[in-house]
Amino acid sequence: MGCDRNCGLITGAVVGAVLAVLGGILMPVGDLLIEKTIKKEVVLEEGTIAFKNWVKTGTEVYRQFWVFDVQNPQEVMMNSSNIKVEQKGPYTYRVRYLAKENVTQDPENNTVSFLQPNGAIFEPSLSVGTENDNFTVLNLAVAAAAHIYQNAFVQVVLNSLIKKSKSSMFQTRSLKELLWGYKDPFLSLVPYPVSTTVGLFYPYNNTADGVYKVFNGKDDISKVAIIDTYKGKRNLSYWESYCDMINGTDAASFPPFVEKSQVLQFFSSDICRETCVHFTSSFSTFKS
Repeated sequence: MGCDRNCGLITGAVVGAVLAVLGGILMPVGDLLIEKTIKKEVVLEEGTIAFKNWVKTGTEVYRQFWVFDVQNPQEVMMNSSNIKVEQKGPYTYRVRYLAKENVTQDPENNTVSFLQPNGAIFEPSLSVGTENDNFTVLNLAVAAAAHIYQNAFVQVVLNSLIKKSKSSMFQTRSLKELLWGYKDPFLSLVPYPVSTTVGLFYPYNNTADGVYKVFNGKDDISKVAIIDTYKGKRNLSYWESYCDMINGTDAASFPPFVEKSQVLQFFSSDICRETCVHFTSSFSTFKS
């Protein structure tokens, strides 16, 4: 019995030691295999997991708006009083739900180009009101006219058209009109070839953003999805120095193996510049 017990203990110790050695060997091998698989699957080319999710994102993307509603427009216009505003929001739209178009690979430069169709769907459940909520805001057409046309005679003409169209420095419009466009009565009377539709994002629906050209990661996985050019350019010609550069991705995806210490850069065509995000803390969306 003593022999059997000793043999069992020795056998167990040997097996444990062998498993420990194998574990020490296989763990880094497993890590290498996982890393190799990730590097293969995140390349933006037909047949990879990343490409499928990149062409049409499987994650819902939202854009939220807050509006400053002017509370004392008459006092501002008549007495030059300080403006009083009330912030209202969020008003939420789902965006980036349409698949990329004209996806074209360039094997020579390891890049892929595409157009991003624009579309926005209002999400009532994530908003404080409806698209038909009204706001009193600055009349962009009236405010801009005096700045653009500073000739005295032209301003006299424009002022008469403003009065004729019953427009003023402030106007009340629905959220839908402010964002996506409305026919401006003042601009409709201007005897110049100007667009009569005004909207912060007009035109948007049924349009496309780009052309974007991004690196596909075939030669360097750390560059995957990073923008090479936007509309054929690497600079915007809007800002000075670094702010004018087109850096990062389009925020739809980022290179793998991102560290918490890294700064994630992405370019937003809506604000015509690059911006970035920093890691601050972790949180869980799991609910037990």
